[in-house]
Amino acid sequence: RIEKAGYKHFMAKEIAEQPVVIAGAMRHYVRDDGLHLPEGVDFSDVDRITMVACGTASYATHVAKYWFEQIAGLPCDIDVASEFRYREPPLSAKQWALFVSQSGETADTLAALRYTREKVAKIVAVVNVPTSSIAREADLALPIMAGIEVGVASTKAFTCQLITLALLALKAATDRGRLDAAGLARHLADLAALPGLMNHALALSPSIATIAEELAEAQDVLFLGRGAMFPLALEGALKLKEISYIHAEG
Repeated sequence: RIEKAGYKHFMAKEIAEQPVVIAGAMRHYVRDDGLHLPEGVDFSDVDRITMVACGTASYATHVAKYWFEQIAGLPCDIDVASEFRYREPPLSAKQWALFVSQSGETADTLAALRYTREKVAKIVAVVNVPTSSIAREADLALPIMAGIEVGVASTKAFTCQLITLALLALKAATDRGRLDAAGLARHLADLAALPGLMNHALALSPSIATIAEELAEAQDVLFLGRGAMFPLALEGALKLKEISYIHAEG
């Protein structure tokens, strides 16, 4: 399982694996009769959620904030894990705290989780390693089903985090009466189409390589986005900095 399978780099392999792992995450949480999240995922009495993560996982929560607020009508706070406990945020017994981490061992995220213990109604972990510390110490753990990720710059784990958070937002919308069965079915159909759309995007690799040759000459790159695309602009800039050391801002 930890082989490059003909790809030049692990990161290239993991980018190409995204349609497969996204489909696997969907199969894990969605059946013919709808959503099948773990027992205890019920947002009926939740009045606010706080999402905490670092780096790429934090940008996934920034995207999910739009979904929780727009689709589910659920107020949502986001914190970078390294700053969360120093801010000493007031927490209530009617809110949930979500902690997102690829490894499930991110030190700052784990420390933030421990800060919220007994201060919130429920602690939920969204992680790739179900046996990790964050998964074990949470009240509920939702594996993102991305499989082993060797590349240092997260790729397929990011998209699997987004899928899992999207399904949580849809469950919140359903529990809170903001989404009926037909609306839920439409959203799930859209998500089910993603692996095919990703394959279309991956087929553009030769054109992307040509553009990358031009970008390689740049000293500074700006990524622009609005709404849910704004966090993706931040993530795109982070990836360019991490991989190429070209200065980039979102």
